[in-house]
Amino acid sequence: MQFKYTKFASALLATGLLSLPYSANANDSTELEELRGLVQELSQQVKILARKGEINEETGAAEKKAAPVIKASSSGFSFGSADGKNEVKIRGLLQADHRHFSDGANDVRGRSNERAGTLNADGFHDAEDTSLLRRVRPTIEGKVGGKYGFRFTPEFGGGSASAVDAYVEANLNPAFKIRAGKQKSIVGLERLQGGGDIKFVERGYVTNAILPNRDLGVTVSGDLFGNKLNYGVGIVNGVADGGNISTGTEYNGEREYTARVFATPFIDSDSALAGLGFGIGGTWTDYTGEKNLNFTDTSSADATRNGLPSYVTEGQQTFFRYTSNAIADGKRVRWSPQANYYYGPFGVIAEYAKVSQEVSLASGGSASGGGAGSSTVITPGTNKNLKHDAWGIGVSYLLTGEDASFKGVKPKQDFDLDKGGWGAWELVARYSEIDLDEDTFKNAAGQYGAEGSGINSTFSDLTKSSKSAETWTVGVNWYLNSNAKVALNYARTSFDGGALAKGLAQTTNNNASGSNVRDRDDEEAILARFQVAF
Repeated sequence: MQFKYTKFASALLATGLLSLPYSANANDSTELEELRGLVQELSQQVKILARKGEINEETGAAEKKAAPVIKASSSGFSFGSADGKNEVKIRGLLQADHRHFSDGANDVRGRSNERAGTLNADGFHDAEDTSLLRRVRPTIEGKVGGKYGFRFTPEFGGGSASAVDAYVEANLNPAFKIRAGKQKSIVGLERLQGGGDIKFVERGYVTNAILPNRDLGVTVSGDLFGNKLNYGVGIVNGVADGGNISTGTEYNGEREYTARVFATPFIDSDSALAGLGFGIGGTWTDYTGEKNLNFTDTSSADATRNGLPSYVTEGQQTFFRYTSNAIADGKRVRWSPQANYYYGPFGVIAEYAKVSQEVSLASGGSASGGGAGSSTVITPGTNKNLKHDAWGIGVSYLLTGEDASFKGVKPKQDFDLDKGGWGAWELVARYSEIDLDEDTFKNAAGQYGAEGSGINSTFSDLTKSSKSAETWTVGVNWYLNSNAKVALNYARTSFDGGALAKGLAQTTNNNASGSNVRDRDDEEAILARFQVAF
């Protein structure tokens, strides 16, 4: 309004109207008409100018709404639409590790002297110190239309390239989300923790040995009752224990069904139980592994497709393998109760997992028929339902007073030599163990045995593979800021069985009584990591 008055007054002064004598020709009707016309014309021009100003303002506001929003922060880099419905984020995780072994072996006995590494007096290859890139994972994720999203995470660690995550999703409602593609299994608690957020350098036996890692399929999940109950169900291709599926097609069409519920009933309260969560997850499938890769001779099953795992220690050293002629042959059921709790600087996470797997021995066969074993590749009478289980409990405490959580730690003061900040410091400790079914090492007659192709063979040789492993781990985490962390762990693992008794020739196999067996030597490892995540 002030704009209009000013412009109108300026126009009158410019035309000399305000300088006319008050009484001059006041009654002259012609001049009054001209004056009225001029005033109307000036008023119209003022309105036009005002409207142009409004249009310019509206155009500027519209252009501002249409302009992309670019962000850069400690949580990554992103660009997207101003309304937030369309966005692309760029994130990353890089972990440089070093492993030092004062004692330990990197393979089961009898893997031949031609393998890399030093073969010790007990027939094992010594665990070798090494530096490695544990995870090299750039990530591109985003959403379109507000409800639909995607994530792609390649992995360049470990000397090869693969797709860790590759999925699309529809977030139709907080209580109903659909995800399709390669993704983390919904079953395990520690598995759902980000690779950059885990408290220890390596996850425990429950996660790495028993429960699936990543699988390919469709899952439905959601949060109910104000985020107090999370559920998830899925239909996936299925993987062996601790397995990480490829992005190729599943070779035999058998599907695995997964489910999980997890409750945080006190999440919105002020009580000491606000940080408590607990739940249970499980999988089910009927799975038959690859019996004979080429079906033209009696070669054993393809080790990558027999449906059975190998198990490794926290130092990532193999301590158990199935024999080469063992295959998954029937139902596989897993279940896993789990819980975590966070209160101030204190945190704890606990999990148990059990797998029940039907296993058989395969004798091979010939596609052309004729000869022993040509009629079937499964050795009759060898099917067993083997049950393995694992459990672990880990605790953490932040010495610098930050709040512990399932996700990462944000220091109260970042590490800065100039300003005197020392970041956040955290102590961690964990006990975990895995126990294998005794029948894994016994034949159909209930006697200990060795690798072979007959009914008297076993699924694993107790002089080569251990039937249990127990690990104590202690460590310290130094969070330099919310993106950088240094971790140092000491892990000591002891075994039950897994080695040949002293004084016997390396070619000796297990005997029926198991008297050839002794405990494998302890593994002692120092695991160090420098990590940057954003």
